[in-house]
Amino acid sequence: MISGKTNLLPLFGYPTKAFKAPLIYNPWFDKNGIDAVVVPMGVKPEDYPAVLRSVFKLTNVPGALVTMPHKVTTVGLLDEVTTAVKIAGACNAILKRPDGTLLGDIFDGTGFTRGLRRKGFFFTGAKCLVVGSGGVGSAIAASLAAEGVAAITTFDTHAESAEGLAARLQQHYPKLVARTGLNDAAGYDLVVNATPLGMPGDPLPMDVTRLAPATFVGEVVMKTEMTPLLQVARERGCRYQIGTDMLFEMIPAYLEFFGYGTTTAEELRAVSHVVY
Repeated sequence: MISGKTNLLPLFGYPTKAFKAPLIYNPWFDKNGIDAVVVPMGVKPEDYPAVLRSVFKLTNVPGALVTMPHKVTTVGLLDEVTTAVKIAGACNAILKRPDGTLLGDIFDGTGFTRGLRRKGFFFTGAKCLVVGSGGVGSAIAASLAAEGVAAITTFDTHAESAEGLAARLQQHYPKLVARTGLNDAAGYDLVVNATPLGMPGDPLPMDVTRLAPATFVGEVVMKTEMTPLLQVARERGCRYQIGTDMLFEMIPAYLEFFGYGTTTAEELRAVSHVVY
């Protein structure tokens, strides 16, 4: 039940009809007796800056979630952002601090690396390939760098995007070997598809002809569980991570950011009303 004590967590985006977050957060809040609710707020891009400022004047809004198309615009509307946001150039979480200032973070990459850690992936010294240098790929690369991997190769069909991501990684993590390269899966400890290519009939996002069984394969596409890339990974005997794992693993990071404790991906899946 919403009461006068309920904290509102806006989910800013447009359009809202495909939003899944309320179907995960709100059942978990209810189960755990937390007086908070995630509320979808459809905001067109031209109205977003004014709406964000107005909403955060409300005294029962301690933070917000942000999705497309506002992740990039949000960065310039905040008082402070994390290193991950600086590398990704995008933000999907806002915290209102006690002094009223707004702090931005991004948890796509955090969700991805938390999932890898729980599956036993060893980050220290790892060589990684990230295919796709947009917001999600950049966030994943930033989180991999924070975990202490040795090298990240970036690839994007738009070469300037891959080059820019590699430069930002090198700037913020000087000990990391960050460079651009080919989308060839050979020779890496981890390869990541951070592109939209993942449905049957799509071309594979990377060359897997020399994919080794020891390579861990990560996916971000959520519309289907076993994408063509993951099917190849399974056939080769690789360990792998499905796209929705990133979603359910990032939510505990959001909860911690907002001060609501933490949980596990398994508990979230158990209470979620999301149907894929």
